[in-house]
Amino acid sequence: MDTNEYLDVFIDESFENLQLMNNSLLELESNPKEINKVNEIFRAAHTLKGMAATMGFNDLSKLTHQLENVLDLIRNQELDVTSNVLDVMFESLEALETMVEDIVNGGNGQKEIQVILDQLNKIESGEELSEPISSSNTSNVQTNLNLDEFELTVVEQASAQGQNIFDITISIDEDCLLKAARVYMVFNVFENNGSVIKSTPTVEELENEEFEQTFNVLFITDTDHDELKKQLLNVSEIKEVTIEYVAFNDSTHQEETEQEVSTTVEDVKEADITETKKPVTSKSIRVNIERLDALMNLFEEMIIDRGHLEQLTHSIDHQDFKETVERMTRTSSELQNVILKMRMVAIDQVFNRFPRMVRSLSKELGKKIELEVTGADTELDRTVIDEIGDPLVHLIRNAIDHGVEMPEERVAKGKPETGKLFLKAYHSGNHVFVEIQDDGGGINKEKVLQKAIQNQVITAEDSNKLADSQIYELIMSSGFSTADQISDISGRGVGLDVVKNTIESLGGTIEIDSELNYGTTFSIKLPLTLSIITALLVKLDDEIFAIPLSSIMETAVIHKNEVYSAHGQEVIDFRGQIIPLVDIRDVYGVNQINRDREDYSIVVIRKGNRLTGLIVDSFIGQKEIVLKNLGARLKDAYAISGATILGDGEVALIIDSNALVK
Repeated sequence: MDTNEYLDVFIDESFENLQLMNNSLLELESNPKEINKVNEIFRAAHTLKGMAATMGFNDLSKLTHQLENVLDLIRNQELDVTSNVLDVMFESLEALETMVEDIVNGGNGQKEIQVILDQLNKIESGEELSEPISSSNTSNVQTNLNLDEFELTVVEQASAQGQNIFDITISIDEDCLLKAARVYMVFNVFENNGSVIKSTPTVEELENEEFEQTFNVLFITDTDHDELKKQLLNVSEIKEVTIEYVAFNDSTHQEETEQEVSTTVEDVKEADITETKKPVTSKSIRVNIERLDALMNLFEEMIIDRGHLEQLTHSIDHQDFKETVERMTRTSSELQNVILKMRMVAIDQVFNRFPRMVRSLSKELGKKIELEVTGADTELDRTVIDEIGDPLVHLIRNAIDHGVEMPEERVAKGKPETGKLFLKAYHSGNHVFVEIQDDGGGINKEKVLQKAIQNQVITAEDSNKLADSQIYELIMSSGFSTADQISDISGRGVGLDVVKNTIESLGGTIEIDSELNYGTTFSIKLPLTLSIITALLVKLDDEIFAIPLSSIMETAVIHKNEVYSAHGQEVIDFRGQIIPLVDIRDVYGVNQINRDREDYSIVVIRKGNRLTGLIVDSFIGQKEIVLKNLGARLKDAYAISGATILGDGEVALIIDSNALVK
């Protein structure tokens, strides 16, 4: 079977199941007695195992199978959820994620997993086992299947609800060549009629044809004896079907079961038992991101044509035409919102990797850290989501390693020994804010200044003029670190220059606030989307340029007497702050400026805490534009982030304001 066509579906569903396992494992660690969480992990692992086996990823299938065995012991209350058991399961989960990532990158999902398999085998063999529970109630079931307490409760609950419980023995013809195919067809009959509680041999052994000619199933159904037997005998090469009723006589256990109906029914769902009810129709579908990109590209072309039509309304005096264009403008604006929402992804897709990372790093460093996440349902464009993950990883690793103190140090300061790490996301206007806050030791300003002077990032003279926010920003200079000893995790500042550059390349900003001994907050501001932006159109002679509105502080027209010269650089006094001026004509070689003009049209742009004034000829106005790449040959053009096509068909270059801030 050619499995390539199913690879995308396999990858998507694998990540979903791995994330479910991750979340449930973390919750199980907080509450080891929560059996429902074990059932969730078991179901996800079982699904992943089946998909991996079908796709031919044997290592993935082998590891999930062994993990299932351990989970089975836990849910049967034959194994306690200890710290060591959890550690091994987390290691297994990390290995599974690595294998799926390898498949995403074109690999075959192979990994050296023998060490983890050995650990899981040791747990299964009894080194971590507690006393197995008694199966005293099993005697009430007139069947040769040995049921655990959970399975017994499910069966008794079904009996209390008036369902038939059948002990079914299936015999296959001795000359049958494809026993697994017959098993598959038999189980299809079962799935269409009720729920399989247990089979002997196991389902996996049946699928692998590891049985002779007979197998046994305990089955719950509303279908009567004769109808079920008829359907099973209709499967070719089935030699014999024996169906026996299973009866219950323990009234005491029956009463207990009735008192726990809600819990048991929930457990049935968690155990992945197919219920005999009509399927619920899904109201969502999977759409490849490339199709959404294609849809967005087509819509962008429509935006350009819309701009052209809007311009034509000024020259064509026809009322119906103008009204039609106005309606089309309103409709296309609504369509734009719909398409942008289709591309939106909850930031939880990024956040969900952090709880386990915090757990792992805090154990490695001997710290106690509690992560609190809010706003995980905040949505961002998929293109932004794909880029923001690594910067957040850097910031969280820094907070864990260099921000939160060791437990004994925290106690000495009068703090709780468990540190707090807060991860927060929220919308504000056309932006999304992400904050990473710790209640650790904060940033030592004096130490930062000393290191900055030592590394020649600033001079000693300049250090006296810096505000607190500017001092904190120094830690994001390239190669800057205040750590006395660099660890494998990080030193405050290691990788922060990469964080800053990545965020600014996305059109965002990052700010730092800190208080010594009380903690640090990194605040990231990101645009909702990168494909359609609002920009200010400006004119230089006959050329039109676009400046992203997100980077503009203010526009102004000033008299030439307000322009001064300092160190050979034109500057102005902007609200008590001296900022440099950059003439865009000089940057892009657009004719020579007339130095004798009376007034300057200024666009004040911002990058972090730095401001710069751009000199332009005139302002055209604010407009929504479509961001287009310049292509491979022009990708390194200085201070140009792309281009857009205006309504009249002209191309306007989009200024990279970050590159012009001095």
